[in-house]
Amino acid sequence: MFAHYALLLLALVLIVAAAEMFTNGIEWLGQRLGLSEGVVGSLLAAVGTALPETLIPIVAVFGFGGKHGADVGIGAIAGAPFMLSTLTLSLCGLSMFFFARTGRRPKNLKINTGLLTRDLCFFIVAYSLAIGASLLSPDRWLRLTFAAGIFLIYPVYVYMTIKGESEMGSEPEELYLSKVFRLGSRRLVLIIPQILISLAGIVGGAALFVDHIETIAKGIGFSALFLSLIISPIATELPEKINSIIWARSGKDTLALANITGALVFQACFPVAFGVAFTSWDLEPKAIASAIVAIFSALIYLRLISTNRLRPVHLMCGAIAYATVIGIIIATDTVDPQPVAFLHL
Repeated sequence: MFAHYALLLLALVLIVAAAEMFTNGIEWLGQRLGLSEGVVGSLLAAVGTALPETLIPIVAVFGFGGKHGADVGIGAIAGAPFMLSTLTLSLCGLSMFFFARTGRRPKNLKINTGLLTRDLCFFIVAYSLAIGASLLSPDRWLRLTFAAGIFLIYPVYVYMTIKGESEMGSEPEELYLSKVFRLGSRRLVLIIPQILISLAGIVGGAALFVDHIETIAKGIGFSALFLSLIISPIATELPEKINSIIWARSGKDTLALANITGALVFQACFPVAFGVAFTSWDLEPKAIASAIVAIFSALIYLRLISTNRLRPVHLMCGAIAYATVIGIIIATDTVDPQPVAFLHL
C-alpha cells in the first residue's frame, strides 16, 4: 500500500510540473497569435486541460459497456461540473486570498466580468438542458435531439468568446523551452512542442493518479459511483486547479477563473451530450443532487460577478457545498463489487 501512496505523490508532482509548463506555453501561444485573455483562458487552456476527464465516460461506456459502464460514465460526467463549480473555484479563491495576504498579488480581483458572465450563462443553460433530458430517458429519439442541441451550444459559445472584446494579457515569463534552446519565446517551433509535452505530462500524471487512488479507494471499500463521481475528478480536474492557482498567484485573475468557467462550459456540452446520446441518461438521486448544486453555485457566482461584488472569500465558500454533498454521498455509499478498472485513462 505504501507504493500506491508514493506513486500518488509522484503523479501529483508530475501534474504540477506539467501544468506550470502548460500555463507558460499557452500564454505564449496567445501572445504569438494575438489572442485575448478570454480566448486563452476559456478556450485554449480550458479545453486542453479538460481532456483527461472527458476520456473517462467514453472509456467507461464503450470500454466496459452495459448498465454498469453507463452508470460509471454518468457519474464521471456529473462529477466534473460539480467539482469545478465548487471545490475547484474554492481552491482558486483560497489561493487568491493566501497570495494576497503574503503580498505576492493584489488583494482585489481584476476580472473581465463580461467574459465570466458569458461562460456561466452558457454553462447554466447547457447543464439545465442536461437535467431536463434525464426526464426523457425512455424516449431515445427525443434524447438524441437534446444531445444534438446541447452539443451545438459549444460552437455558438466559441464564436461569441472569440468575437467578444477582451484585452490581451501581459507578456508572461520566458518560455521554458526557449531557456533550454536559447531562442526567442515567440517561436511557434518551441511553443507548440512545449504545450504538447506538458499536455502529455498532464494526461500521464492524471492517469497515474487515477490508477492508484482508485486502488486505494477500492481497498477501503468504496463503490464505483463514489469512484466516478468523486475520486476520479479529484485527479482529472487537477490540471484546472493547478493552472488556476498558478495564474491566481500571478494576479492574472481573468485567466485563473476563465480556465475554470471555460472548462465548465466544455464539460456541460461535450461529455454531457455524449452521455445523453449513448446512455439511458437515467440519473440517480446523487448525480441529480450534484448537478443541482453545480447550477446553483454557478447562479450565485453569476450574481456576484454581474454586480461586481465577487471576492476570494465568496469563491472559498464553494468548499462548503462540496463537503456537504460529499458527506451525504459517503454516508449513503454502498460497496459495489463489480470491477472498475476502465476508469484508467
